[in-house]
Amino acid sequence: MSKESRLPSIVFFGTPVFASFCLETLLDANFKVLSVVTAPDRKAGRGKKLTSSAVKQLAESKRLPIFQPTNLKAPKFITQLSELKADIFVVVAFRMLPRVVWSYPKLGTINLHASLLPNYRGAAPINWALINGEEITGITTFFIDDKIDSGSVLLQKKVLIETSENAGSLHDKLLYIGAPLIIETLKGIQSGSLKPRKQNISKSEFEAPKLTTENTKLDWGSKLKILKNKIKGLSPYPGAWSLFENNGIQGRLKILKAEVIYKKHSHPLNKILIKGDEIYITNEEGYLNCIEIQLPNKRRMSAETLLNGYKFAANARVL
Repeated sequence: MSKESRLPSIVFFGTPVFASFCLETLLDANFKVLSVVTAPDRKAGRGKKLTSSAVKQLAESKRLPIFQPTNLKAPKFITQLSELKADIFVVVAFRMLPRVVWSYPKLGTINLHASLLPNYRGAAPINWALINGEEITGITTFFIDDKIDSGSVLLQKKVLIETSENAGSLHDKLLYIGAPLIIETLKGIQSGSLKPRKQNISKSEFEAPKLTTENTKLDWGSKLKILKNKIKGLSPYPGAWSLFENNGIQGRLKILKAEVIYKKHSHPLNKILIKGDEIYITNEEGYLNCIEIQLPNKRRMSAETLLNGYKFAANARVL
């Protein structure tokens, strides 16, 4: 079999649904996946039941060998990897690999990243592209090195961000583009037709840091468009949040979908205003119409549904 026609053997690293879809695409394309490396099982839900990652669940259904190391530098794990003699490692939505791991395979270790690198290097590129109001994003495959998302680029594909897009829908769109791009990348590496391109990283690119309680909080001093973009970029998960006060009691709410209404008014700023079956929050530019909201210990629901069983006082406000 010629170099061009033989598919490289793989060890696949990944954890969430995004990664499991890519793994299934590789298997459907007849790549030889020797093993899967994924996160250890974690307790989740109210019952704190031990839950497997999406990648582990798929690997089990396909009867693939599975590694779940807590320490990626552990000698036993390194030995197990070396014994597989894989041609290449493929990484999708996994934690940073140490040099002893990514430098091992003869064809290198590639990563799939949900942005047009060098823009949006980091843990949450889909979210931050939307939060920052981007109109175009994309997918990049690149060789891993010892810095985060800084290795030589292999392939990229641009994607238009629709005005109605949120993090969930953009995630799904990139999923169906990213998985085939991995296959194209692997075949190009194997045949020698792909020429890696060094990233030209300056200080002007946006970054995509991990989402935290601090950076997902809504700043009510912001313009309406900024508020809407943040809500879109954090929906459906983890959700843009704010403290609010109702009847003198403070709580936390999440806003999952909103529209802006530019209109002059005389209401105090940050007031929660009920108009029929709609929930508005006042802003210096007009109103934020909160279409989907989630209150503490409640499911997400439409404003109309929420108002059927919950009452906001006349002086209710966001903080």
